[in-house]
Amino acid sequence: MAKHEIEIAGAKRQLEITPYEHHTKYHETDQQGIIHPNNYYNWMEDAWMHLMEQMGLGFKQMLDMEISSPVISQSIEYRSAVKFDETVVVDTKLISYDGHKMDIAYRIYDKATGEDRALAKSSHCFLNKSGVPISMQRAYPELDTKFFEFK
Repeated sequence: MAKHEIEIAGAKRQLEITPYEHHTKYHETDQQGIIHPNNYYNWMEDAWMHLMEQMGLGFKQMLDMEISSPVISQSIEYRSAVKFDETVVVDTKLISYDGHKMDIAYRIYDKATGEDRALAKSSHCFLNKSGVPISMQRAYPELDTKFFEFK
């Protein structure tokens, strides 16, 4: 479980981030009974949205503010196969943020054994409702501060 400190008005408090958990479904498997690799991207997105909500900036809130944060790159390094009826845990960490782009790291592992299943990374930019890249620092300084505090 990742812990991050946030300083608000000079006082530090612990923000405990809970990882995202997913119980695998039969429809996620391929003909070999192994979870199809495309499903990892869905778990990454769910975990990223879970992280954002815990930071106090849910994806719905961003959309209501007419901000989107599409994926601009993703990579996954598979370590071991996930099968039907297993529970995986996805730890997420904001590894970089500069106001224009953020990078998220993911560790996907078996809940029962702790065995790594995959390590992954995604990069996201910020766009306005017209699809034009924005600087969070200029457009939404209060949100920019929240990202820097969390990072």
